[in-house]
Amino acid sequence: MKQIFKLYIFLLALTAYSQNITVDSQTYTPQQLIEDILIDSDCITNISVTNVVGGDFSGNDQSYGYFDATGTAFPFQSGIVMSTGRLTNVPGPNNSLSDDDAPNWQGDLDLEMALNESNTLNATILEFDFTSVATQVSFRYIFASEEYQENNSNSCQYSDLFGFLIRPVNGQNQYENIALVPDTNTPVKATTVTPGVPGACPPQNETYFGSYNGVNSPINFNGQTAILTATANVIPNETYHVKLVIADEQNYRYDSAVFLEAGSFQLSTDLGPNRLIATGNALCEGETLELFAYQNGQNTYDWYRDGVLVQGVPTGCGTCGTYTVTEPGTYTVEVGLNNNCISYGEVVIEYAPVPMGQNAILIECDVDNDGLTTFNLFIASDDLINNDQALQVLDFYLTETDALTDTNPISNQTDFQNTVPFQTVYARVVNDVNCFDIVELELQTSNNTINIPDLEACDGDDLDGFATFTLSDIEASIINQIPTGAEVSYYESEADAFSESNELPNNYVNTSINFQTIYAKIESDNQCFSISTVNLSVIHTPVIEDDETVIYCLNTFPEPITIFGGVQNDIPNNYYYQWYFNGALTDVTTLFNEVNQTGSYTVVVTDPNGCSSSRTIIVNPSETAIIENISVEGIAPNNSVTISVSGQGVYEFALDDADGFYQESNVFNNVSHGYHTVYVRDINSCGITEETITVLGFPKFFTPNGDNTNDVWQVLGFDTPYNAIEHIRIFNRYGKFLSEINASNRAWDGSLNGKLLPSSDYWFVAKFIDGKTYTGHFALRR
Repeated sequence: MKQIFKLYIFLLALTAYSQNITVDSQTYTPQQLIEDILIDSDCITNISVTNVVGGDFSGNDQSYGYFDATGTAFPFQSGIVMSTGRLTNVPGPNNSLSDDDAPNWQGDLDLEMALNESNTLNATILEFDFTSVATQVSFRYIFASEEYQENNSNSCQYSDLFGFLIRPVNGQNQYENIALVPDTNTPVKATTVTPGVPGACPPQNETYFGSYNGVNSPINFNGQTAILTATANVIPNETYHVKLVIADEQNYRYDSAVFLEAGSFQLSTDLGPNRLIATGNALCEGETLELFAYQNGQNTYDWYRDGVLVQGVPTGCGTCGTYTVTEPGTYTVEVGLNNNCISYGEVVIEYAPVPMGQNAILIECDVDNDGLTTFNLFIASDDLINNDQALQVLDFYLTETDALTDTNPISNQTDFQNTVPFQTVYARVVNDVNCFDIVELELQTSNNTINIPDLEACDGDDLDGFATFTLSDIEASIINQIPTGAEVSYYESEADAFSESNELPNNYVNTSINFQTIYAKIESDNQCFSISTVNLSVIHTPVIEDDETVIYCLNTFPEPITIFGGVQNDIPNNYYYQWYFNGALTDVTTLFNEVNQTGSYTVVVTDPNGCSSSRTIIVNPSETAIIENISVEGIAPNNSVTISVSGQGVYEFALDDADGFYQESNVFNNVSHGYHTVYVRDINSCGITEETITVLGFPKFFTPNGDNTNDVWQVLGFDTPYNAIEHIRIFNRYGKFLSEINASNRAWDGSLNGKLLPSSDYWFVAKFIDGKTYTGHFALRR
């Protein structure tokens, strides 16, 4: 029966040559898919499919079935495919999104428990029992998914789940998931086997990622893993239950599939993990590895390297089953069991070159001149690895034996104190796969002394004994005492200088008032040439007043005012003065300056020691006001007086009292009739300007009784009011015209045609020269 299926598959392959794989959900029953396609071995028996679950698409389509990739670029020629979508969406080209769902398509709790995940749906499941005659079984698979999205950060977060779950039929054992990243306990998912997404997530197990798929891919998925192997340890002749399951996670979107290679479910022999450079566990040049494939019984062992037989062990060698690897290659073993079954094993062995370090000398400074000092051994790392940044110094040892066996590393490698002059220690130089070389480091001392002049800095603005020192200025003063190209660094303590810790910044503020000693470490070719002291001295800076603003009264020009350098608590004559006007240097070199120009004056006061302070005096203009106009609106007392002025000052105003209250407003309201004096004062004390005004008014009553007091009614406030008034006409309460006051008739005596009018209210209309009129009334009292 199996031979018939093989012939059918062969003929199907001949007719199915195409760029894309083909799928078939109808030809094979689930039992045939497992027994005849996936396993197809007389050494794995009692095969029984016990459960099948897939999507219900209301037709002939399924979510699992047979695939044929003959003639395509897909790594497997044929096998079983299980998907979280329609089987018909599995073949390429990769030009559409496989994004299927089906009614009531549930997830799987066993998968969730095995992977410690939740919320699965659209689970495709094939479950079967089997019995093996060997201690291990394995099969090969590829995981593919639409959730592999190149340069898309979603690939860092989302992945469908699948598992190859196995457990003994007899017993209460929980499922073991064998779909793992090789040599780890990590389940294979789109987020655990990935090249990463720049800026979103780093690569994870990238060695086992296959590729992103373009449009011309033979399968309709965005990406896939490399060929992976699932391996399970079993007890010979005991029945095991396998649950192959793949499911969407969180939602049905972006389907995934797992491809199981036909005939790959077979007896296997564990030869240990692959030894790869990429995973950091390759062998080192000259190293050997014993591969162990022994199984109980009278078995044969055929060993192959890259497909070529390199050792054959016949039946009867009951204690054999090992092979010694001495060169790289893919090693396979076929163990011929005594029941005519064959157990296969494979391992890939790569060799990494042994790193080439070099012996070096480390020179550290010796202040006691006894050949003994403290060394940071790692300072010599670049020399020991010959500047090959692919290497690193792992540890240092007192003896070569300890270095070779990687035992008893020196505990204080960053502050190691040699015990004898010219002591040699040993370094273990390693590469990325921990291949090593042992090199020597000879410890020497230097006791050179550099005479460094004191570094001075002027006290800061606060004049508190602290200043900012530019430490790099030291190098110019010692250039003739140190090797060409030497590097100088600075430290607060000698211990810091030895350990090269807490290096001081180039712009350094002293921590002790006025004076401090620090340490300069001079290194040449990464070796200590000298550790010498440097004195930092804070020197006196002139103490001067703060910036200020003064006023120059323009009306006093050309008389000058005096501005001062502002030296405090010192003898001014000890200093040198430079004056700048609006940024330009002047010829004034005294502690004061006579000025009659407004602008910015800066004085730089310099101590004989060279320290300077400066301050700026802003001379602003001001002057007495020029009264341009005074306008009176209205008739007293219901009026306003407005004073308009010009000038480069800030002014305030007073009425009738030069020494009284001044206001900011230039308007006075309700001013009484008569003569008034207006005063305009510059607030910067440049002077007061004044002017006399008269305010027009009309009396409220008059008493024409012959006592020479208020005997007539006339305009108040002007000696000559008719310069402003054309005429005033007087009416009685009934509107009868009685009299007119004008330039020739300046008052009214309360009579009409020589007849005295009675006491009463009378009305008037005043017409002004400018055409305006004013109406009011007054009382006549007898």
